[in-house]
Amino acid sequence: MSKVYIISVFAENKPGRLERVTKVLTEANINILAFSITSTNGFGVIKFMVNKCKEAYDLLKEKGFTVSLNEAIGIEMKDQPGGLYEVVKILSSKGINIESASVYVAETRKRAYLIVEVDDTSKAMEALSGEPLKFLNPEEIQ
Repeated sequence: MSKVYIISVFAENKPGRLERVTKVLTEANINILAFSITSTNGFGVIKFMVNKCKEAYDLLKEKGFTVSLNEAIGIEMKDQPGGLYEVVKILSSKGINIESASVYVAETRKRAYLIVEVDDTSKAMEALSGEPLKFLNPEEIQ
């Protein structure tokens, strides 16, 4: 089981902010595989899972964005009703709290992954090691 990484970009919630970030990634030929946006009081966090995480992080930082690189776990789930429930039930039974999540669908309608950020990634991975779960391997991220 390996960690995956999420890039978090902090920005004012104004028109054009997402456009500026995605333009940088587009021009560098970096593919966005999953993303989410959370906003409160005029500021937001845009989270991305991309195919070239370190390159994207360095590039966004170089372009002046406030950005962080966060560890995450990619857990395969069935792309059908109840698929999410089966995975979060196991996380809950292990006392693992999801701080942030998004979904990455690999091979459309064949494989889906719940991408979760948790308080202590290593501890969560250890707790999940004996469970009947399949995890996303960073080398599979395209």
